[in-house]
Amino acid sequence: RVMRVLKTEPIGVECVVRGYLAGSAWKEYQATGQVAGHPLPKGLLLGSRLPEPLFTPAIKAQSGHDENITFDHMQTLLGSSKECLHVIKSNVDLYQHGQALIESKGILLADSKFEFGELFNGDLILIDEVLTPDSSRYWHRDQWSPGSQPPSLDKQFLRYYLEDQARWNKTPPAPFLPDRIVEEIQQRYIALAERLDIKISIH
Repeated sequence: RVMRVLKTEPIGVECVVRGYLAGSAWKEYQATGQVAGHPLPKGLLLGSRLPEPLFTPAIKAQSGHDENITFDHMQTLLGSSKECLHVIKSNVDLYQHGQALIESKGILLADSKFEFGELFNGDLILIDEVLTPDSSRYWHRDQWSPGSQPPSLDKQFLRYYLEDQARWNKTPPAPFLPDRIVEEIQQRYIALAERLDIKISIH
């Protein structure tokens, strides 16, 4: 087999599409009633399904989590409203395609991050992994109830451990992970793969 590899320049914007209100979007909504410059209906709860998938760009913060930005800020970074609209449509299309496939398996795709790179000729292409539990937030549909945090099948469990129990300030070195935490993360990823009929092997 031959793999074709193309060199790209990452566009510098983290592309997140949200179908449900969670994470940093939930915190921002509580504070402002908006997410990344988008006004949202009043009265939404943690885990509420959004009226439609919402594109929320972000940039790498100097420390801590990524920082949500507005469309205008994104346009300043990319330099073209046409390019911004192309990126938005591509991301929402990817999310909706993944959402349709995944939710048919009884799993909710709460949100997902995609990354794009620019080729030497200016074309944008999708880069990095797609729809893994490292870049997406997954919940059991039968355990989802707006107003409470559903059990996650993604890296959120690890994030909670690092923030709440290990009290990590997100600067090196990272804390040691106990075997029980590693095993729990592994089991969540395996459970997700099994629900999605993905064959995996662990070495």
